[in-house]
Amino acid sequence: MDTQLAHLLEAAQYSVPVAAKEPLMLEGLNDLSRHHYECSIEYRRIVDTVFDGRVEAARLGDVPYVPVRLFKLLELKSIADEEVFKLMTSSGTTGQQPSRIYLDVAGARIQTQALSSIVTHYIGKRRLPMLIVDHPGVVKDRAQFSARGAGILGMLSYGRDHLYVLRQDMTVDRAALSTWLTEHAGQDLLIFGFTFMVWQYLFEPFKASAIDLSKATLVHSGGWKKLTDLAITNEAFKTHLHDAFGITRVHNFYGMVEQVGSVFFECDAGYFHPPNFADVIIRDLLSWGVAEVGQEGVVETLSLLPKSYPGHSLMTEDLGVVHGVDDCPCGRMGNRFTIVGRIPKAEIRGCSDA
Repeated sequence: MDTQLAHLLEAAQYSVPVAAKEPLMLEGLNDLSRHHYECSIEYRRIVDTVFDGRVEAARLGDVPYVPVRLFKLLELKSIADEEVFKLMTSSGTTGQQPSRIYLDVAGARIQTQALSSIVTHYIGKRRLPMLIVDHPGVVKDRAQFSARGAGILGMLSYGRDHLYVLRQDMTVDRAALSTWLTEHAGQDLLIFGFTFMVWQYLFEPFKASAIDLSKATLVHSGGWKKLTDLAITNEAFKTHLHDAFGITRVHNFYGMVEQVGSVFFECDAGYFHPPNFADVIIRDLLSWGVAEVGQEGVVETLSLLPKSYPGHSLMTEDLGVVHGVDDCPCGRMGNRFTIVGRIPKAEIRGCSDA
């Protein structure tokens, strides 16, 4: 493991202020840029064409980036074919080419370690009875995962006595849920699902059932497109779940299969936070320079994790705002940001809409 990544992983998550974090991030990202430039012909061509061959950045805003859409079009990897341990794919909507992300054994291991440091920070280290708002078939092929499958598999180790709410044919298993809730009455619970799945297959079928989930922590992500069409905001989503089931602990997170392991959890104050080993940059839509705090722009995500493929600096198709630095009411250090939508006319990734 590289020195910078090791230092930031070992430190308590969200404890490193920006002044201490940025030099470590910059050094580690420059190392990764050089590595991928040497090991990936496609990445080298991108850097040579767009960034004049410059892989040594003087600041985070100068690190060469790859548009996230290119992972749908090109085979971007920095390892030999025989080193590929796991292929991960995005869950694009019908007819879209999915992104393909190649992990070697070391990459899969460090991704798991990094994700654990984030998730346990928010939900604790004790494994809780876990309700999964999906069906078990989505995680069957462990060599090739969709974003939904990867998300579920990544969360399974944080729970026990797992129950999938859905059968293989996407029908709700009411009897199984009733039995499971009776067995775990009065216990703390963990619920995981992609946002629209939680709405369609937990809230809608059971909102009039008076089931008590007041001791549950819900972790969810993705699938906001259909809720936006229904005019359901993040706050309204939380309110409906609280009113129907008594849920008060809800953590949305922002992430993508193209930068696996580096997820941004939402704190109680409503802001996303980069973990120690990742960060965000907001770029001005006109100048493409780094936007000021409070200014809306395109989200660029940075991570020290990707070494098997050139995903350490990604230009997303999302719009966001950094609202402050080292000043969140929740006490976590670093940038605090929100996602405000998609770039106009950007292809809808359909991360988890079902």
